Amino acid sequence: MHEKLNQFVRNDVWVLVRRTDQMNIIVTKWVFRNNSDDSGVITRNKARLIPKGYNQEERIDYDETFTPVERLEVVRLLLAIASMKGLKLF
Repeated sequence: MHEKLNQFVRNDVWVLVRRTDQMNIIVTKWVFRNNSDDSGVITRNKARLIPKGYNQEERIDYDETFTPVERLEVVRLLLAIASMKGLKLF
């Protein structure tokens, strides 16, 4: 958890501010997951801080959204299939 919180500070994506009465508080929760190898041995513990987004309002609680970045292999595969099938991509 400390590593993840330090990443937020390092990447400058999170700022702690004083609470006022007009602010909407966004509830968060930690989600933990263990990665394991093929033999079942735990290789890494992962933690995520997840906001409960159903009580957020655009331009008040957030002004940017982020989407996962696709892996280059997936993009290459998509282009290869589209080329083979003669499809146009937009």
